[in-house]
Amino acid sequence: MARVTSTAHSPAELLHRLRARTTADDSPITHIEEIPARTGKTAPWPAWVSPDVVTALGAHGIAQPWEHQATAASLAAQGTHVVVATGTASGKSLAYQLPVLTRLLDDPRATALYLSPTKALAADQLRAVVKLGLDGVRPATYDGDTSREEREWIRQHSRLVLTNPDMLHHGMLPGHARCATFLRRLAYVVIDECHAYRGVFGSHVSHVLRRLRRLAARYGGSPTFVLASATSGDPADAASRLIGLPVTAVTEDTSPRGATTFALWEPPLLPPEEPDLPPVRRSALSETSDLLADAVVAGTRTLAFVRSRRGAEVVATMTRRSLDEAVPGLGDRVAAYRAGYLKEDRRRIEQSLLSGELLALASTNALELGVDLVGLDAVLICGYPGTRASLWQQAGRAGRDGGSALAVLIARDDPLDTYLVHHPSALFGRPVEMTVLDPTNPYVLGPQLCCAASEAPLTVDDLSLFGDSSRAAVDGLTASGALRKRPSGWYWTHPGRPDVDLRGAGGAPVSVVESSTGRLLGTVDQTSSHVMLHTGAVYLHQGVTYLVDELDLDDAIALVHHEEPDWTTQARDVTDVEVLGVREHVDAGPVGLFLGEVEVTSQVVSYQRRRITTGEVIDTKPLDLPVRTLRTVAVWFTIAPRSLDQAGVEPPDVPGALHAAEHAAIGLLPLMATCDRWDIGGLSTANHVDTEAPTVFVYDGHPGGAGFAERAYAVAAAWLAATREAIAACACEAGCPACVQSPKCGNGNNPLHKPGAVQVLDTVLTALTTHAGEASALPR
Repeated sequence: MARVTSTAHSPAELLHRLRARTTADDSPITHIEEIPARTGKTAPWPAWVSPDVVTALGAHGIAQPWEHQATAASLAAQGTHVVVATGTASGKSLAYQLPVLTRLLDDPRATALYLSPTKALAADQLRAVVKLGLDGVRPATYDGDTSREEREWIRQHSRLVLTNPDMLHHGMLPGHARCATFLRRLAYVVIDECHAYRGVFGSHVSHVLRRLRRLAARYGGSPTFVLASATSGDPADAASRLIGLPVTAVTEDTSPRGATTFALWEPPLLPPEEPDLPPVRRSALSETSDLLADAVVAGTRTLAFVRSRRGAEVVATMTRRSLDEAVPGLGDRVAAYRAGYLKEDRRRIEQSLLSGELLALASTNALELGVDLVGLDAVLICGYPGTRASLWQQAGRAGRDGGSALAVLIARDDPLDTYLVHHPSALFGRPVEMTVLDPTNPYVLGPQLCCAASEAPLTVDDLSLFGDSSRAAVDGLTASGALRKRPSGWYWTHPGRPDVDLRGAGGAPVSVVESSTGRLLGTVDQTSSHVMLHTGAVYLHQGVTYLVDELDLDDAIALVHHEEPDWTTQARDVTDVEVLGVREHVDAGPVGLFLGEVEVTSQVVSYQRRRITTGEVIDTKPLDLPVRTLRTVAVWFTIAPRSLDQAGVEPPDVPGALHAAEHAAIGLLPLMATCDRWDIGGLSTANHVDTEAPTVFVYDGHPGGAGFAERAYAVAAAWLAATREAIAACACEAGCPACVQSPKCGNGNNPLHKPGAVQVLDTVLTALTTHAGEASALPR
């Protein structure tokens, strides 16, 4: 295998090398933020910590805890529910290890439960605890990879069980009688990376934790919760909503940190292929692959985060190809990593990176949390990851040995990315977003109450655990026959368990199988399968291109064969929105702003084949896929037609103006809420049947809503002002991917009218601002 023979470059040298690829007048770097190194502040070991724990940690080089670790650990030891919300690599693990391990050593009967959003993170924590060599703790992972024999031993003997919410929901709580002793003695529940529990997933997990509290109390247990989070807006409130109990936050980060250089990088404009065509920017994927190749040649250990599975595969493939052209075999030191790989493939890649056999990875956010990637020098972030919390989590993967680090955000040709690289103040020196979740979502609450009733009859006293909406939900479930009321409580009426998917994926994942061999390549969730795996779709797996022969939704299987066409595919759909009810609204004269329930019907009806090199549309092929129906929550605004006339939007331009405003608004909403554009959808129309006016809808892409539309309604003025600025500041004439074109548009980005979108948003903002000044009632 080829090895890099040059001396590895430092992060600062690497940035200089990357900048040297272009001239100073044509630099793609729009901003450089120097984040200074920080010295640490230690504290004495708290007197209550077990001497054995102190000795074990000392043997691994930990002489004293950082102040925030000692503070959080002491609160937990006193029985206070606590969340420690500090930066990446700040030692949050120690904050919960101290009280948990001390309790397990001091009380040989006590037990503890550790929850993480990924199997990899639980495996990493298991290695850390085992390495301490403490007798009697008996830690063990309990997840989908655990054999039946191991599970029985763990239930009977392990005192520190490391698992994930899915396994707790599917495996432990339904069979709680077998875990009765463990639950009765449960002293601590650790919830790691709790900021990951947002949207529908977070809402489901909040009820899983309430079910855990209920069953533990049934057996006599009353655990203390210790949560760990990346820095987030109002972590105490988010943690309290997650577990349903008051939580104290520890947020001052007293750990040391090496200096970080953070660059914002906008790919250059390419010359137009024809004189009349507007210039387009080089793709973020191509730019990232070139930067990653430069990093490998420089001997710099680098992780490139790419937003999509397909994108990660493309970056890895392009990087390997360019490296092999320069030094045959050098491409072997680069790999892709994403969810959907088989467990054996994931573990092999992780070990190769840790051992140094691999020098670079192109990964989805599957590595944002998980394996402790010691020794990375640089992180490339291909496209804004959707939230500032994720951005800092990803950037923090570099410099973990205390040395300096380089982070580069490479902007996609996208409204939000373009806005951010030209408005660095929106990223730096601002608090990260609040974690949005909604435990009252009826599509979450009802199924979770059924799960609770199947575990043990629900009583009136239990309902307070699940919130104020639970009584009405239980009455509805009783009327529908899902539950049966008896003097001792509400009972689940069916023989099997309720089938509830925490991830809100809408059914079993679709298996991708190679037709000729029967080999399982990976899986794709049901929601994405219509777009990614329709008949004729191009599918990428570990750098290999496949074409989909058949999508069988009944059996949840897609058959594919290997082929390398010179074209790619893009699905097209039709969507309609029906207003079911209005929760809140603002009457701003000619403009109305609304929040309410809607029903969205959509159907993928065709797909386009496009040349990879030029984007030229080769043809459009019809598809026959079922209609999908979604009841969710939306925010929408209406405008009186006369106001559009007064603003100068001609009637023929109204559909394109509204469509362009809708696209840009969807693109900018992640600036305000913990979502990305793939979590939300939209529709615009010049005359909607329910509102009887020109209307723009933005809705949550999850049944019952995920909290994003509520957040958009609450910050509507700021959200739409940023949207207007992003469109107006773009240098293009007619609209481009950096302002009003959308990569997920089911209508092929047609029609779009960029100047009209600015006029639409000016009209809306003027009306809302005037109304706020007069009535002081605009949502804030």
